[in-house]
Amino acid sequence: MLKKHAQIFENILFLTDILIILTSWVLSYYIRFNTGIFPIDRGLPPFRWYLTMILPIIVICALTFRGFGLYRPQRLGTRMDEIFTISKACVTTAIFLIALTFFLKKYDFSRIVLIMFTSINIIALATERAVLRGVFRYFRKKGYNLRHAFIVGCGDSAKELLHRFRNHPEIGINVKGLICTDPEDKNKEIEGVPVAGFYKDIKGLIKEYGIDKIFIALSWKEHEKVVDTLEHMGDEVVDIMFIPDIYEFMTLCGGIEEFDGLPIVNLRSTPLFGWNMVLKRSFDIALSSFFIIITSPLMVLIAMLVKITSPGPVFYTQERMGMDGATFSMLKFRSMRTGAEGRSGPVWASKDDCRCTLIGSLLRKTSLDELPQFLNVLKGDMSIVGPRPERPVFISEFRKNIPRYMLRHKVKAGMTGWAQVNGWRGDTDIGKRLDCDIYYIEHWSVLFDLKIVWLTLWKGFIHHNAY
Repeated sequence: MLKKHAQIFENILFLTDILIILTSWVLSYYIRFNTGIFPIDRGLPPFRWYLTMILPIIVICALTFRGFGLYRPQRLGTRMDEIFTISKACVTTAIFLIALTFFLKKYDFSRIVLIMFTSINIIALATERAVLRGVFRYFRKKGYNLRHAFIVGCGDSAKELLHRFRNHPEIGINVKGLICTDPEDKNKEIEGVPVAGFYKDIKGLIKEYGIDKIFIALSWKEHEKVVDTLEHMGDEVVDIMFIPDIYEFMTLCGGIEEFDGLPIVNLRSTPLFGWNMVLKRSFDIALSSFFIIITSPLMVLIAMLVKITSPGPVFYTQERMGMDGATFSMLKFRSMRTGAEGRSGPVWASKDDCRCTLIGSLLRKTSLDELPQFLNVLKGDMSIVGPRPERPVFISEFRKNIPRYMLRHKVKAGMTGWAQVNGWRGDTDIGKRLDCDIYYIEHWSVLFDLKIVWLTLWKGFIHHNAY
């Protein structure tokens, strides 16, 4: 029955795909030759030429789409993955069609038609898949077209998987029981799901419960039992999926990649590479240039006040740690007396710090002493948004006592950040600030940066922890 349902779904997808592909081909011809948008230099080609390509298009698309796995079950896949696969399949189809039309010297096919055909196909097929899968998700929520599964394991990984299945009923995975590796767990109930039996009895349990999917979610200490479970499963025709218990080690956009068919688990990465890095840098250059221009009169006034109210330089540079642990000289308006750390050494600023100058105390409370850091951003040492940089002398202590502290240096340091707009600035909980910084790195986007900039401006520069 399950195979029958899968075949019905595959047939529906295939027929709707063919309908869309043929419509896209005819529509591309019409737009190219009948709308007047594109000039016609060599006369109007007969439509029957393009009709002769319908059969080859159907054959090529059917083979290509099947080769790219577009008719496999996609319950656990994402929409973006499917759109990417559709795009690759459509481009590959277009390449085959160009090669085919090259050898058909009898007819002269328009390259513009082929380009439009590919573009329309990608958009239309992605929309069709989204609609159809939305319909199927709706029915799965209602309890139709379910897949019955066992989860092998009774630990945290199994509980987390069970929790996620419950949060996503649209996937249609019905967990009928857990399979334990400890005989003492038999006949128990975990998270409302019964333990169906012992892993050595899994072959018989699969038949008894009518299972068609197995999720192996054993703890790291039980991984030697994975092979035993597979051996006891024998040749049962079920889908088997393995959930590695390494998520506690995965940070900063970790995930699973594939190299020449070999799965590689990426424990630590960053979203800021490739075009994302270009976008981030462009954002920084544009915004820092803008703020330098509009705040230049204010910065000139502050520079004059600093010079008038206390002897010493206008600017103060301090070594801070940035991306990948590299240090740079962060620029600020001087807010303390010259040689303020001569006796005390490197220490955190405190409330009503006696080392502050007359104008310096006001600059620190309003964060106006940070304005010259727009030059650090323009230079490339910092970013507008990111984890606030700390001094190496303090970081050497933080990393000893706070796990994962150095992960915040996987991106450029920022003038403002997610921690700061949430109130974790100044002499506050370092652990909370680190949580915010890692959250920012894992969820980075240009829109997230804009949100943080807006919140920084909206909440103002004055904060009770700024001193």
